[in-house]
Amino acid sequence: MPARPRRARVLPPRSLAEIGRALARLPGPDAKAQMRARAREPHLTKPRGALGRLEELAHWAAAWQGRHPARIERIAVRVFAANHGVVAQGVSLYPAEVTAQMVANFAKGGAAINQLCRAARAELKVAALDLGRPTADFTEAPAMTEAEFLAAFARGFRAVPDRADLLCLGEMGIGNTTAAAAVCHALFGGRTVAWVGPGTGLTGRALKHKARVVAKAVARYRQAVAANPLDALRCLGGREMAAIAGAVLAARFRRIPVLLDGYVCTAAAAPLEAARKGALDHCHAGHVSAEPGHRRLLAKLGQAPLLDLGMRLGEGTGAVLAAALVRAACAAHAGMATFAEAKVSGRKRPRARKRQNQ
Repeated sequence: MPARPRRARVLPPRSLAEIGRALARLPGPDAKAQMRARAREPHLTKPRGALGRLEELAHWAAAWQGRHPARIERIAVRVFAANHGVVAQGVSLYPAEVTAQMVANFAKGGAAINQLCRAARAELKVAALDLGRPTADFTEAPAMTEAEFLAAFARGFRAVPDRADLLCLGEMGIGNTTAAAAVCHALFGGRTVAWVGPGTGLTGRALKHKARVVAKAVARYRQAVAANPLDALRCLGGREMAAIAGAVLAARFRRIPVLLDGYVCTAAAAPLEAARKGALDHCHAGHVSAEPGHRRLLAKLGQAPLLDLGMRLGEGTGAVLAAALVRAACAAHAGMATFAEAKVSGRKRPRARKRQNQ
């Protein structure tokens, strides 16, 4: 199997301007590895296109790993947890204490993500970001100062291992579907209610109140976000969302393809794409969440989810489930025999019809 190409160590950006400069010099896909994957595909013992999106996934993984054939042996799962000051506005059915309680559950191996990582043979690490210090209530002040945002961004950046074949990202944080809705509404506009969903189970008046909270906050920061899409995260996001954005950027420079989880995770990555088109080309949406804004967000980003299972748990669960598809895609592409190797007759070219004299 080919070795991964060596990459220079890239340090976390120390300012919003440095993040912008990093986005301006993003490495692209490895054209040679991608071309070799595409060249091999027609010779495999199957009709062309018979494996559908699995074929595309194998080519994508080769392009972003920078080697052919790609392989998925080391799956790194990084889940970031944080608390949101906007919870004080009554936008969640659960108190902020649940975030820390769930982090403890992760540590004990009792959460859904623990079981899925075991099944996928994936390495799980959970990072709790200042759980005792929620972000500011963004209806009254920016969620984070620039220094707080950069600290969280750097935490996510550093969490990405140098050697991984695939990175799955997820989150935990009471109130973060409100933050995700606000970030998306600020970036893409439209009706507030199109971005706001039930989250932990809000309905009726409570859901309408959540939409009013989001609308109020977005109106406050609309100009800042228009000037710099990253301010959507700083003003309206959370520490876990900033960390996810940092991890996505680090993975790009380290040539690690990424699977994004649900609504919050994708919303965290969206400002990078808004700031630099193509910034998420090394990412796939692992699934589409039952949270209604997620499908709309994926359409805005041009992302087609790999799975649609009606899930809305977060924790990276959808991304880890989709990792099995990527692993299978790469295994099929690398392991299948060619027509020549298997001594199977290949595709016949259709005979040209003889032209008849009129």
